[in-house]
Amino acid sequence: MLKQFLKCTALAAVLAAAPLMAHAADTPAMGGNITVTFKDDIATLDPAIGYDWQNWSMINGLFSRLVDYKAGTTELGPSLADSYDVSADGKSYTFKIHPGVKFTNGREITAADVKYSIERAVNPKTQGPGAGFFHSIVGADKMTAGTSQTMDGIVVVDDHTVRFDLVQPDATFLNVLALNFASVVPKEAVDAANGDFGKKPVGSGAFILKDWTVGQHLVFARNPDYFVKGRPYIDGFTVEVGQEPLVALLRLQKGEVDIAGDGIPPAKYLEMKNSPDFAGMIVDRDQLETSYVTLNTQVKPLDNPKVRQALNMAINKERIVRIINGRATPANQVLPPLMPGYDKDYKGYPYDVAKAKALLAEAGLPDGFSTEIYTSNTDPQPRITAAIQQDLAAIGVKAEIKALANPNVIAAGGTQGQAAMAWSGGLGWIADFPDPSDFYGPILACGSAVQGGWNWSWYCNKDIEPRAAAADAMPVPSKAAERADVWKQIFTDIQTKDAPWIPVFNERRVVAKSKRMGGPDEVYIDPTRVIDYDGISVKP
Repeated sequence: MLKQFLKCTALAAVLAAAPLMAHAADTPAMGGNITVTFKDDIATLDPAIGYDWQNWSMINGLFSRLVDYKAGTTELGPSLADSYDVSADGKSYTFKIHPGVKFTNGREITAADVKYSIERAVNPKTQGPGAGFFHSIVGADKMTAGTSQTMDGIVVVDDHTVRFDLVQPDATFLNVLALNFASVVPKEAVDAANGDFGKKPVGSGAFILKDWTVGQHLVFARNPDYFVKGRPYIDGFTVEVGQEPLVALLRLQKGEVDIAGDGIPPAKYLEMKNSPDFAGMIVDRDQLETSYVTLNTQVKPLDNPKVRQALNMAINKERIVRIINGRATPANQVLPPLMPGYDKDYKGYPYDVAKAKALLAEAGLPDGFSTEIYTSNTDPQPRITAAIQQDLAAIGVKAEIKALANPNVIAAGGTQGQAAMAWSGGLGWIADFPDPSDFYGPILACGSAVQGGWNWSWYCNKDIEPRAAAADAMPVPSKAAERADVWKQIFTDIQTKDAPWIPVFNERRVVAKSKRMGGPDEVYIDPTRVIDYDGISVKP
């Protein structure tokens, strides 16, 4: 079973080479410091809690995991684990940890740290959004229910060996172990931080946080003891916050900024794209992403499926795409078109104002109702939300806009009963890994409808749960097509019957970088890291 499994995974070829080495060919120049800008401050750098596109890359660079993705790809490779073994029934994984890897506090990492870190991510006291990813580990259900403080399915065999016992085979388990939520942290540092580990992170990644002045900047420096040789390329990077995106682009053009973290506002996009002055400064790539409006299924009158279906029919998605200069395609379902399981035959809800009004009348709301819609305050999100507001007004729904900084939008969405509706733009769902289960577990499953979670619809369908679990248990790649069909039906049923979302568009990601920045486009729009800071380099 081990040989066959290894041949069927992208991890196999890399794990066959025992030493942990960086690619020797085309190695970029070492050294240099860069400046990155964002409008909003960072919410947290705690890997068990942070879960937005803004902090995801920074957290990734501060911590290490048993396995990780090769830069710019969705191929899994070794990180803290030199090798692993899997049982014949696919329900037990044993990892050998690379000896001598140390946290930045100087202590060597052990298997006990792996167990503690994942149990901490699952523990409801942490109020992290990643617990649902680890559902297949024996004991995860008891921990999430609050009846146990440990997980029997994570076994410390010895200091450098850890075993995971699963309740069923899990086709995505290796992907889960590459998520930031599986990052290894030292318990003593978490305890010493006294609830503020997100501001005082201690990891074993490519970088160290040297300074965080809230509302001003974060300063990261190279970890001199990083166990992956030849990484990172840069000496460090500074993240400036409170910077308006248009001002950041002007400074980038002058060479004062290296990456405009908030991207290019639509009002500036065409000018930059067509100007020779910006040649080589724009990175524009497809991504596995859906931007949507969440409809809180626990808040009246959105608890009525007919109301949610009516709201789906009220939105003119073509008009919204024009607001961002066509940098997206209208969405009709939860999954993006490039994701396995995307239902090409499903047309979604049509834009039909008359039908939307009729559905509201059937729901006992012929005159509409009043509600709120949360949104990021960074352009173009308020303008998109205003367009949504106008569309809703056409069917009698009066939606008050609450434009807030990203961390506040995230907090509102993850607080039960608070955000009736939320526009995800700027926080749209980008796949953690290229599997349809990633668009269910963390954002639509019952286990993610918790305080601090990302299931902002607070959607929980107990009939869907066993179907999703069965799909995850199907082996890959032998049943990849069959598994994709199962997921396709799950998502089509969710949207057709329950409509907890209004899928609006699938957006391309656009990043602006200075001309002195090196490295391929993939490190600036990385499919799993957003920005791959340890893969970025400065041209000589």
